[in-house]
Formats: sequence, C-alpha cells, structure tokens
Amino acid sequence: MPRTRSLATPLQRHARRAAALAGVLVALAASAAHAFGFDDVERKARALAAQPYKPPQVALPKAWLDLDYDQYRDIRFRPDRALWRVQKLPFEVMFFHPGFHFDHPVHVNEVVGNEVREVPYSADDFDYGRNKLPRATAKFPGFAGFRVHYALNTPKYKDEVLVFLGASYFRALGKGQVYGLSARGLAIDTGLASGEEFPTFVEFWLVRPARNATELTIYALLDSRRVSGAYRFILRPGVDTAIDVRERLFLRERVTRLGIAPLTSMYLFGENQPSTGNDYRPEVHDSDVVSIESGTGEWIARPLVNPKRLLTSSFKLTNPAGFGLMQRDRAFSSYEDLESRFEKRPSVWVQPRSKFEAGRVEIVEIPTPDETNDNIVVYWVPDSSPAPLEPIDFEYRLLWQKDTETRPPQSWVTQTRRGHGFRKAQDKSLDFVVDFEGPALTKLAPETKVEPVVTAVSNAQILESNAYRNEATGGYRLTIRFTRQDDGKPVELRAYLRDATGTLSETWSYLLPPG
Repeated sequence: MPRTRSLATPLQRHARRAAALAGVLVALAASAAHAFGFDDVERKARALAAQPYKPPQVALPKAWLDLDYDQYRDIRFRPDRALWRVQKLPFEVMFFHPGFHFDHPVHVNEVVGNEVREVPYSADDFDYGRNKLPRATAKFPGFAGFRVHYALNTPKYKDEVLVFLGASYFRALGKGQVYGLSARGLAIDTGLASGEEFPTFVEFWLVRPARNATELTIYALLDSRRVSGAYRFILRPGVDTAIDVRERLFLRERVTRLGIAPLTSMYLFGENQPSTGNDYRPEVHDSDVVSIESGTGEWIARPLVNPKRLLTSSFKLTNPAGFGLMQRDRAFSSYEDLESRFEKRPSVWVQPRSKFEAGRVEIVEIPTPDETNDNIVVYWVPDSSPAPLEPIDFEYRLLWQKDTETRPPQSWVTQTRRGHGFRKAQDKSLDFVVDFEGPALTKLAPETKVEPVVTAVSNAQILESNAYRNEATGGYRLTIRFTRQDDGKPVELRAYLRDATGTLSETWSYLLPPG
C-alpha cells in the first residue's frame, strides 16, 4: 500500500511540536504541584476515620518493655548519625529508641522535594550504654519519637529545641530556657470519670530544610479510638520559639469533651499553697498561673493549686485572643533548686490564628503527691463538636516564652499568698494577699485613689478588702478577708483594681478547693 505523504505545512508541524512540548511542561508542573503536603496527610486521616479503629500492636520484646527510667535514658542516639548532619543543614534530627513506656513504634519519613523517603530504624545508630540487652532483639519497625536540634543559644552548637515523644506530647524551648510543661496534639475526655483517651501521633513527615532555613515543617498523622487527624507544625526557634499548628480532625464517633491546643504542666506547691512536707524549696512548679485574654478587653489570671481531689473549672468565651500556662515567678530564690531550675522553665501562650468561635477555656487540676506527675491540663473546648467523619479545623500559634512573656498591657498579678499575719483575736476568716505590677500602676500619681473591686462568686462572704501601694515593687497590694460559708464546697473569688479613669489591672480569679 503506498505511503501517503503528510500534507501538514512546516508551520503546522512546528505548532504540533510546540503543543507536545507544552504538554510535557504541564505534566512536569502537575508533578511539582503534587509535592507532599497537608492534603496528603488529610487524606490519610479521613481514610483512617472511615475504618474501624485498629489499636497499634505491641511488638517489642519484654526485655525492652521492662527497662526502667535510668536504663532507658542510657540509650542514646549517636550524634554523628543525625538526620541532615552530612548535608550540614541548620536543623538536625535525632531519634528515640522504642522501649520503657514507649511501646508503639512511630514511623518517620523525610520529604525531599517531591520524594518521600522512610527514615529506617537501625540499631547501629544507637549507643546502648551499660545495658546488656542482646543486639539481636533490637529490630523495630520505627522509633519512639524524635528531637530537633538548632543553633539557638550560640552559633557554635545545635541545641535541642523540640521533642515529640509519647502519645501526642511535644515540648519546645526558646533561648535560655529548660524543659518544663508540654503541649499535646489533642485531649479527649480529660478529667471525666469515664476515663481519658490519649490520641497518638503514629506517623511523621519531616520536610528537609534549605541550607539557610530558619524554620522547619513537620507533618503528623494522629489516631485514636474515636478521632483521627492531620497536623502541620512549622517550627521557628528564637527568643520566643514559635510553633504554628494547623489541624484537621475527623471523629469516628462523638466525644464528650474535645480539648483543642492542650497544655500539660506540674504544680506541687507555691506561695499560695506552701509545702506541708519537709522540703527546703519554697516553691515547686512548672507553671503557676493560667492567663486568658478574653477578646473583650478583659484579662484573667487564675493561680494554680494542687487540690485534694480532682478540680475542674472553666471560662466561657467567644473568640478568645489567647490563653496560656505561665511561669510568672522568675526569681531563683523562689525555688532554690540548682538542678531543676524552675525559674527558667517556659511559659506557653496559645494564640488562635483561626476563630475559636463559642466555647470555653477549661482547667483540670489533679491531686499529685510529688513533682514527677503532670497534674495540670488547660485546653479549649468548642461548644459544638462535628458529626462523625465531618472535618473540623483549627489553627493556632504556640509561643514558648521566658523573657518576653505575653502579659496584660496595664498590670498583672505577680504573686498570691494565703493566710494572715499577727492577730490578737483568732477567728475563722480567711485571707489572701495579692500583688499587682505593671505600667498602669507605676505611673500613677501618689495621690491617686486606687479602689479594689472584689466579688465572691460562690460560697464566701467578703468581710473587707484594701488596696495600697507596694513600696518595695512599685506596684499595688490587694488584701482580702472573707469567710467560707460551707467548708465542703469550693470558694471562687474575683478581684481587680481601678481608679477614676477605669480598670488598672487584669482580673484575679481564684478557686479555693474544699477544706
């Protein structure tokens, strides 16, 4: 059969070649557009939520689960094996070995351009210290968690700045800080008699940073019996290390209490609740007050307590501007602990970046006999939870602070003390002494009349209240004397300072436990 000669003109053939080349470029662009990102994790979370929950199988040999705290700490990742050390990048990552309490291996991936690579576990990457466990058993499908290093305090050394280890817990540090309180990905039914559910980050994706990067992006997949979720964390180390969090949650079934942006801390005793034991330290806590910026102009300070039984309280708000667990007492003399250095432990401020709508800041205070247990949890609870499989989104920033803590612009509570001085006659009244400091107070003229506004929200009768200048600090001191009407019930008090021009301080809000 004779071949038919093409009738296309040179111009038409050129147009066809150009169209083919354009198609290749479009395909390449589409490939680049599909680099791994939040949407990929979201699809995984949505698919998980559509399936019955499968609890992770404990695959660790008993010898590894039986490690005690000191034995586990003796297992260290070899620094020369750190992820991105060979590439000499500004961030490096080291990993935690499975074992001890950490019995569910976590999968970790590295994202390099459009490629996703698993970071494989290898026993050769760890120094097992004095542990005599057989190396043959050290074969695991993942890690317990990881830590991120960055030159935070000096350009000559990469400090540990962020740790993900255990369930959905993570901790970070700003400049000059030491580890204290933790953040969590999610809190479910905290403090309820039905029991708390602890979601777990089951997989991570670490995006390889550029050579001059000052931030690091991490994606995470969360899962538990009733909730799955996709997360993105953008870490920016600094004086106030910032972590921008984006999360999309899917419920398998409804939950009673959905805690967003949870913070977990420890309060054993302090100036408002002195130690009853034989402890040389005046105070022991990672945080001493919950601070809330309501969004309506009011700031609230709720001092923490270590109650005799579970204590739950909340502040109902719409679109709060922020809340946090703060360590306001920064004097070493308040703690006298050269090992723990509580005065250097960070405060953490939660700053919503999307509207939190209607809900409440909830505070759960749990009795603890010692400082080894975190007994304080604070989080946001939305008034309405989504139906199963319906997505719910939140975005917020976590600021890990010490020297530049978020505070009210006028004045704030610096200490709360309970008890009274010398009295000739004994009575059953109770006393609080509250100190305020801040620019609104230091600039007052000496003749300014400062009025205390004190209210008993429940179970108390105010007998007297006074406000006067604290010559030692330049602030003002508030004293309150009151009686408790029923010893078996808590007392809730509120107080602030004002003058003829208006409010001078944040609102001190105290919940005194029963007894």
